[in-house]
Amino acid sequence: MTKSKAQQLVDSTAFKAFVKRRWLYSLLMAALMLAAYFTFIIIIAFNKAIFAIKIAPSLTVGIVAGLGIIIFAWLMTGIYVTWANKYYDADVALLKSKL
Repeated sequence: MTKSKAQQLVDSTAFKAFVKRRWLYSLLMAALMLAAYFTFIIIIAFNKAIFAIKIAPSLTVGIVAGLGIIIFAWLMTGIYVTWANKYYDADVALLKSKL
């Protein structure tokens, strides 16, 4: 029995390399975000006083760090979207063309 084009594509080394690249990139991005977030939480858990330091009359290190986490998440999203548009979508289009 012969394999369908779709099954041949899924079994190909090109497809397996594509899936591996996607997973590695996604896991790297997730690990970076989790590291930033858990660093923030661990500091809160073990040394709250750092975040209570005033930078300005109504601004503390905690507020700046919290905003930093939010901005970092936005940047990570932008980096991922840029990567997806430049590489992932092109790879998907190439794989689709083989069907």
